[in-house]
Amino acid sequence: MERIVGTTVRGLRAPIIRKGDDLSELVTKLVMDFLESEHLQMQDRDIVAMTESIVARAQGNYASVDDIARDVRDKTGGETCGVIFPILSRNRFAMILKGIARGVRKIVLMLSYPADEVGNHLIYLDKLDESGVNPWTDVLSELDFRTAFGQAKHTFTGVDYVQYYRSIIEGEGCECEVVFANNAQTILDYTKTVINCDIHTRKRTKRILLQAGADRVLSLDEILSEPSDAHGYNEEYGLLGSNKSTEEEVKLFPRDSKRLVEGIQTKLHELTGKRPEVMVYGDGAFKDPVGYIWELADPVVSPGYTDGLEGTPNEIKIKYLADNNFRDLSGTELKAAIANHINHKEADLTGSMESQGTTPRRLTDLIGSLCDLTSGSGDKGTPVIYIQGYFDNYSK
Repeated sequence: MERIVGTTVRGLRAPIIRKGDDLSELVTKLVMDFLESEHLQMQDRDIVAMTESIVARAQGNYASVDDIARDVRDKTGGETCGVIFPILSRNRFAMILKGIARGVRKIVLMLSYPADEVGNHLIYLDKLDESGVNPWTDVLSELDFRTAFGQAKHTFTGVDYVQYYRSIIEGEGCECEVVFANNAQTILDYTKTVINCDIHTRKRTKRILLQAGADRVLSLDEILSEPSDAHGYNEEYGLLGSNKSTEEEVKLFPRDSKRLVEGIQTKLHELTGKRPEVMVYGDGAFKDPVGYIWELADPVVSPGYTDGLEGTPNEIKIKYLADNNFRDLSGTELKAAIANHINHKEADLTGSMESQGTTPRRLTDLIGSLCDLTSGSGDKGTPVIYIQGYFDNYSK
């Protein structure tokens, strides 16, 4: 019978991971047990993916609020500090803010508006239009903001993040002033010491501030970035990609992911004779059409992956072929023509009309997003994902 199923994606249930667990052995065994239980055979370029959370947990890559506070104090001097462009998140930023507040005397918190970097809205565009406020030029005090927009509760969480962040800062005995602006240089009217908390635009923001005369500028990837035996760290990403663990602790983004995925690939190759691709994934990169959240609060979708996942798809749009190249064909003749065309496609279709409408994103971003949607972020208990047929096409 002709093959019907294309790509299949399965979430695999795993034990609860603790510090010190050998994740390479655990994931390899889980995959082999899965293949046996489902009577499947591994194929070359099957994909095994695991969420960054279990990697960091196995590494014990945690740090306390006090650890954050010490590093912030050492690197800023501990006086007045501008904290600009944070995302609005209890999970992602609240504990970081708590640590910063514990490490300095005063925070000038500058929030972007109408939304943060990843699409969490303080106010929606219709209300912004009604107010007459221009977010590109207008700098608002907290009183100005409340007068124009009132209470600003998040659509999904119901949290007023302005009040929530103020309460965190003041709860640490730190003085707080809140302003709203989208020009990074605005913070220099308040202080020349700045922590820029944006994720994907951090390098540009830091450059703008230094060129404008800031004395000290730290990005979140420069806090807890030095190796330490006393607490977790991440040399490449610092606090970026961290999550709240407890009221006094954060879990950092994992380290050494490349070595881990290559080790798992080698073990599975030795056991099956096939060479799968392996990756660690965090947040997917996609936009929610209701809440407008972009989702990608991690610095990258994948902090580590095997070499076969490098690059972007090189695909032909089947409907383009059917409507153009082979519009006079139908049935088995059409199918054969399209399959033959795909088999003989160019190695690089960049700019080709035949590839228009295909997704020009990196493979790791596409696959990581697929994995994130499959595993979810709640109680599914499937932190390992197994994908078959992702690299197959219509001709196979």
